[in-house]
This record gives sequence, structure tokens and C-alpha cells, in this order.
Amino acid sequence: MKDFAGKVAVITGAGSGFGREFARIGASLGMRLVLADVQADALAAVVDELRERGVEVIGERVDVSKGDQVERLAQRTKEAFGKVHLLFNNAGVAAGGLVWESTEKDWQWTLGVNLWGVIHGVRCFVPMMLEQGDECHVVNTASVAGLLSTQLMGVYNVSKHGVVTLTETLYHDLRLANANIGVTLLCPAFVPTGIHASERNRPPELAPDSEPTPSMVASQKATEKATSSGKIGAEDVAKMTFDAIRENRFYVVTHPKILASVELRLQDVVAQRNPSDPFTFKKDVAVKPS
Repeated sequence: MKDFAGKVAVITGAGSGFGREFARIGASLGMRLVLADVQADALAAVVDELRERGVEVIGERVDVSKGDQVERLAQRTKEAFGKVHLLFNNAGVAAGGLVWESTEKDWQWTLGVNLWGVIHGVRCFVPMMLEQGDECHVVNTASVAGLLSTQLMGVYNVSKHGVVTLTETLYHDLRLANANIGVTLLCPAFVPTGIHASERNRPPELAPDSEPTPSMVASQKATEKATSSGKIGAEDVAKMTFDAIRENRFYVVTHPKILASVELRLQDVVAQRNPSDPFTFKKDVAVKPS
């Protein structure tokens, strides 16, 4: 997809981070926008900002872990604009700690947003794209955590590994169907986006029943430090992603230096040896319990 003017983009997690920057770039390209986020005030701020610039935009408060809410978003998109050309399944949250210390609520919340949110987006919007027959594109936000298995990030790793294989399979299935739909898998490392504070939007019914364990505290502190010190910003990542859409490129790994660790992991698989330390090349940022 090279011509964006007048086309319709749907963006989840649009109230902050990557989603907000996707919306800003889409607006600058003359796109019509459907923005969704679970945080109503953040969403409203982005919608107001873009409307002041004369952008055709609607905002919908959506919990992407709920299939009926994503279905409603798809229906709202069809009612407002008739079509969808560009889909960003971008909403995400983070939880960490020793994997056996993660509670059922931790799993439900993280998998619900990070994985089921993408699943719902694909099943609700891709059929619309196929029916249209127009040139379209799907962007799924995963993470380098979908390419590695780092310590103290088990719940998050599982959710992002799921997004990686879902997106790769989507690519193959669309090719099998001769669909005119491109696919991009976004795998960022640590970027200042606000995901470290995602607990602010955790639903009350999935709130923790006890105080965080030392490993959870250590993981949270390490994530805060890593994201706040990131040298690449959300705007940079959004620009990289739109470049990939134009080039019909699948993988976007925002921090190329991480690929040495990814390659080491794949070598472990091929050699059928025990997993190497994911922080072999970056011991200074390894997450350790206090």
C-alpha cells in the first residue's frame, strides 16, 4: 500500500504510545481514522487533537479482550466509513515475574489484551477486507518478547509468541487465498510508550488479590528503567512501520542489535541444545530478582 489518502485505518491502543503515533501519521497522510482504546480520557485527547486538524476521526472505547466489543468496533467502522483498509492490532499490556508466581488473573488479563485482542481484530476485520477486494494491510504489534524467552517475563512472552505465530500464519493463509492484503509484524524492544504503567487500565475483576512478589517488583522496575531509557521513540517506530507497509514488508524489528540473541535462540533449536541465556549479549540489562 503506497496511497493512503482517503483510506480508512482502524487502530487499537490509540490513546498512547505506538497507537497515537500511528494515528498522527495516518492523519498526516489524509486517512480517515477509527481509534479505539480502553482508556477513555487518553482516547478523547487524541481524537480532539486530530479533529482540530480537520481529520475525519471517530473514537470508540473498546476493551479488545472482549470479542463483542471488537465486533461492535467493526460494525461502527462499516457504518461510519463503509470500509477498512489498514488495521493496527496494537493494544497491549505488560506483566512480569517468575512464571509460577503469575496468577490466573495475570494470565487472563495479559493474554486477553495482547493475544485475544489480535485474534478478535483479525476475525472481525479481515473478512471485511476480503469482501471489499481492495488493497489492504494488517499490522500486528508483537515484541522481541515474541522472538525470545527472557527471564521474569513469562506471561508477556507467551502472549507475544502467540501474536508472532498468529501473524505468520495469517500471512500464509492470505497468500493461499490469493488475497490482496499485506501483513506486517511489528517487534519492538524497549520503547518509551507507557506500557510499563499498563496496570492503570487493568479491570477491577482481574485486579491482583495480593501484593506483588519480589520477582514481580524486580521485573516492573527493570521494565520501567529500560523503557524510560530507550533511544528510539514511539514516533520513530511508527515511521518504521509505515515504511514497511509501503514496502509490503513483513518483519519490523526496531532494534537490530537484538537479532544476535534471536539468532542464538534459533541456533539452540537447530542444534537441539539447552536454551542459551537470552541476555548473553546484553548482561547489563538482565532482569534479576532483588
